[in-house]
Amino acid sequence: MAKETNNKKLNINPTEELKILRQLTDLTSSQLDLELILKEVVKVVTENTKADSVFIYLLSENKTRLILMASKTPHKEELGNISLAVGEGITGWVAKENKLVAISNSAYQDSRFKGFDVLPEDRYEAFLSVPLIYKGITIGVINVQHKEAHSYTKNTINTISSIGKLVGGVIENARLYKEVKDKAVKFDSLMTVSKTITSEKYLDEILNLIVVVTAEMLNSKICSIMLLDEKRKELAIKATQSLSSDYKQKPNIKVDKSLLGEVVVSGKPLTVYDVAQEKKYAYRELAIKEKLTSMLAVPMIFKGKSTGVINIYTKEPHEFTDEEIAALQMVANQAAVAIENTKLMEEALKAKEALEVRKLVERAKGILMTMNGLNEDSAYRLIHKKSMDSCKSMKEIAESIILMDEFRKTNF
Repeated sequence: MAKETNNKKLNINPTEELKILRQLTDLTSSQLDLELILKEVVKVVTENTKADSVFIYLLSENKTRLILMASKTPHKEELGNISLAVGEGITGWVAKENKLVAISNSAYQDSRFKGFDVLPEDRYEAFLSVPLIYKGITIGVINVQHKEAHSYTKNTINTISSIGKLVGGVIENARLYKEVKDKAVKFDSLMTVSKTITSEKYLDEILNLIVVVTAEMLNSKICSIMLLDEKRKELAIKATQSLSSDYKQKPNIKVDKSLLGEVVVSGKPLTVYDVAQEKKYAYRELAIKEKLTSMLAVPMIFKGKSTGVINIYTKEPHEFTDEEIAALQMVANQAAVAIENTKLMEEALKAKEALEVRKLVERAKGILMTMNGLNEDSAYRLIHKKSMDSCKSMKEIAESIILMDEFRKTNF
C-alpha cells in the first residue's frame, strides 16, 4: 500500500458510529425503493466521513459484474452503465476476495487500480473500499474517496464495514421487491401480447403491437420481428417499433451469412454483449449510428420449425437474464402460432374466393354459349381475352357479362 506520512486523520468514534447506524436503520427500515435506499446510504456516509466521493456498486444478476448504482457526485449517464468484472480493479478485487482495502494516498498507482475516463474521482488520493455483505456473501461494494491524502482510522473502517453489513440485507430486500414489481409489469405485458395474438386483428397490426409491447416489457431500444423467406433463404423485417428509416429499410439478411440466421438454423436463443464489436454482425455501422449495443435474438418456433426471429437491442451494455430470454421466447412462439394461423386463414379465404370466381366464370360462359352459340372452350377464351385486353380480372369480366344479361332480361 501507499506510504501514509503527512496525511490527515479521519476518525469516527464509537458514539458517532452508533449514531450513524441508528440513522441508517431508521432510513432504510421503512423503505423498499432501491434507488432511494442507495441515495440515503450515500448521503449518510458522505455526511459522516466528509468524503469527496462515495460510490456504491452492486453485483449484476449473474454475479459476474459490478455495476455503478449510486454516487455522491452527479453521474446520471454513468449510473447503471459503468461496470467492472468481479476481480477487476480495486473494487472488483474487494468483491472477489470479500475483503476491504484502505489506501491513504496515490490510490490510482495501486497495481489493482482501473480507472474510467468519465469518473474524475478515480484520480483522488485516498481510497477506502468495503464489501456490502448479505448472509456472509458480497453483494456489492461501497467506495469512499478523498481528494487529498487521508489515513483511515480503525474506527472509521469499522464504521463503514458495519454499514456494509447493515445495508446489505436492506438492499437485497429492495432488490427482491423491485423484481416482484418488474415481474408483475412483464406479466401484464405478456397478457396483452397473448390477447392480441388470439384476436381476429390483421397480421400486420398484431405484429406491430407485439414489438411495441415487447420493447416496453424488456426495456429495449428496438424490437423487431423478421420472418423467414424459405425460397430465398433470407430474413426480412416485418415489424419494428423503431422510428429510424435506416433501420426499417435495411436489406434482407442471408440466413447462411448472419448471426440471426444462426438463430433460425439452430433454433436456439443468441445473446451478443456488444454488436458493434461482433465481426459476424451484418450491420455494425448501422448499430453504431443507431446506438445499439446488446442484442437478444430468439427463434419463432412452430411445430419444431423456425419461421423467423424476434430480436431486441439495448442502448447500454446488458447481460440478458434467463428470465428475460424465457419471456421473449414465449412471445416469439406465440407470435409464430399467430402467423401460421393467419396464413391458414388467408389460404382458406383465397380458396373460397377462387371458388366464387370459378362459379361466376362458369355462369358467364353459359350466357355467352346461349347468346352467341359458342362452345364451352370458345366462351372461356373470349372471357380470358377480354380480361387481358382490358387489364381487368376474369371475375370483373364475368360480373359484367352477368350484369348485362340481367339488364337484357329486365328490359326485354
